[in-house]
Amino acid sequence: MAHRSRLAGFIIDCETGDIDTAANFWSGALGLARVDTYDDEGAQYAQLANAAGELHVEVQKVDHPSRVHLDIESDDLDAEAERLEKLGAKRIKFLKRWWVMEAPTGHRFCIVRMKHPELGSPPNQWD
Repeated sequence: MAHRSRLAGFIIDCETGDIDTAANFWSGALGLARVDTYDDEGAQYAQLANAAGELHVEVQKVDHPSRVHLDIESDDLDAEAERLEKLGAKRIKFLKRWWVMEAPTGHRFCIVRMKHPELGSPPNQWD
């Protein structure tokens, strides 16, 4: 079954007690406006705006070592996970509404639901 996917953006995972300080740093460092701080089922995020190519950039408070991970958005999460597994990735776990994946290189990334396929660069079409 055909599905679509593309790079959605980057999440800056911060092992910190203060999401505001972390978000202010990354906002200033990247020259991106801080537009929203919110809580999603206990997870804290700060959204940054105006990234190149309409990429989604957020700062996330985490309890693991700080790192940056990317999100791939798709209109079919399971089909995209299968496609990436054929390339060598593995599924780590399903969290809330997305798959946490690991590349053959050890990098963690997520597959998230595509929200606005009409914005940004056109999604890739996969058979």
